[in-house]
Amino acid sequence: MKNLPLKNPSYEHLQVAFKEWLDILGYNPQTVYNMPSMIREFLHFLEQEDCNQINQLQSQHYKDYFDYLSTRPNQRRGGGLGNVYINQQIQALEKFYEFLQHKGTNGIPPVTLKQLKVEKGNITVLTQEEIKQLFEATNQETVHPKQEAFNARDKAMLVVFYACGLRRREGSSLEVDDLNFDRRILHVRKGKNYKERLVPFSKSSSKILQEWIYDYRPQLIKSQKDGKLFISMFGKAMTGGSLYTRLKKLILLVDNPDLQQKEVGLHTLRHSIATHLLENGMELQKIQRFLCHSSLESTQIYTHLIDKDEKL
Repeated sequence: MKNLPLKNPSYEHLQVAFKEWLDILGYNPQTVYNMPSMIREFLHFLEQEDCNQINQLQSQHYKDYFDYLSTRPNQRRGGGLGNVYINQQIQALEKFYEFLQHKGTNGIPPVTLKQLKVEKGNITVLTQEEIKQLFEATNQETVHPKQEAFNARDKAMLVVFYACGLRRREGSSLEVDDLNFDRRILHVRKGKNYKERLVPFSKSSSKILQEWIYDYRPQLIKSQKDGKLFISMFGKAMTGGSLYTRLKKLILLVDNPDLQQKEVGLHTLRHSIATHLLENGMELQKIQRFLCHSSLESTQIYTHLIDKDEKL
């Protein structure tokens, strides 16, 4: 819809300014490209409704536009538009309203459209209580001379895959030098599609990671040349498979039948932090940047996992 004609020069200017605003704020390039295109479709719709100035915008225009999207055919695949796409349009409208407020445009009604439900698929998400139980399970009693080291490593594993939201390969590829404790930044050098990114972590996460690296990791490692963050009981770098095995063992230590019946992997922790951030009110675009999703569509899938009455 990026090539839809706009007769009104002020609408053309608004779209360009909106795109520049998103870019200045540091949004993902895919978002900077997609959102203005969606807003262009909205502005084109307004022109068809004889709303030729943005200060003429009324709440009813949002509702009519939603009805239009609900009946508009999908030009690429045929059929109607999917709920994910319509939700992206709503997100774009909300961000456009924020932009207009920032510009000082007064009298514009806020967007009150509700997100559509998206089919769940096979995503498994742990509750915040279950995550707490996993952290508690890392405090095992000493049954092995190096049990404390194993506990510290398992706790660090939960920090990396849950608190930092890393993918399986990203976490297993981490090296000690990838963590900057002065800035509390984790450098992901081998992200999806070869993308690098910086992930912030909290003071509590920093304490857990430092305890593992400086107090316990030296007890397990055999070769000081091995810079990998996670080290096995045999003194070698852990693979994604061995980290997954540790997670499954932690689950067995938790006295929670519901948790033990769930299909849980390392990526489940990533799904869980995304959902919990939404539950706690973080904006979808910020979660997108945190997870390094290339588009909002990938992040949008988490919105259906939280209660509809909670604030997104």
